[in-house]
Amino acid sequence: MEIVPASIPDIFIIKPTVHRDVRGYFMETYHAEKFSNGCIPVNFVQDNQAMSGRNVLRGLHYQTQHPQGKLIRVLKGEIWDVAVDIRKGSPTFGKWHGEYLSDSNLLQMYIPVGFAHGYCVISETAEIFYKCTDLYYPEYEQGIRWNDPEIGIKWPITSPILSEKDRDQPMLKDPDHFENIGDNL
Repeated sequence: MEIVPASIPDIFIIKPTVHRDVRGYFMETYHAEKFSNGCIPVNFVQDNQAMSGRNVLRGLHYQTQHPQGKLIRVLKGEIWDVAVDIRKGSPTFGKWHGEYLSDSNLLQMYIPVGFAHGYCVISETAEIFYKCTDLYYPEYEQGIRWNDPEIGIKWPITSPILSEKDRDQPMLKDPDHFENIGDNL
């Protein structure tokens, strides 16, 4: 297993060691000691799984209280996975990192606390599995508009299928929104 720093500090790409033979493959997707040595917290408390169809875009989401770090991987299909730095005072505030994750490249992305997260589905369907460092609390969930021009994410799709909530999210620099981000990120 190789843990590689991404373009923004504290985001990591995990490249598993894959053992293949005529039966298929085997790989470790999580190893507490290796993750800890690679600077990734090992205190995951919740697992989530989602399935979406082509052109579905989910995000950009985060929690103002009980913020979550996430370890993302794709069980089936392909997604473009994105993290946006929303840590107050961070030199990379408002910057983003994107990564293609799929069932063929088997990459994982660790997104730490202090980042908004979103993804879009590139394949016909995709099944996504992710581990979280804190529990989900819907009352603290917030979001940022997926196409905020100041962030400038280069999404690989042009007409995403969005929930009403995601379509109506505020921009990152909206003064009321910025105050809601909180100091604990």
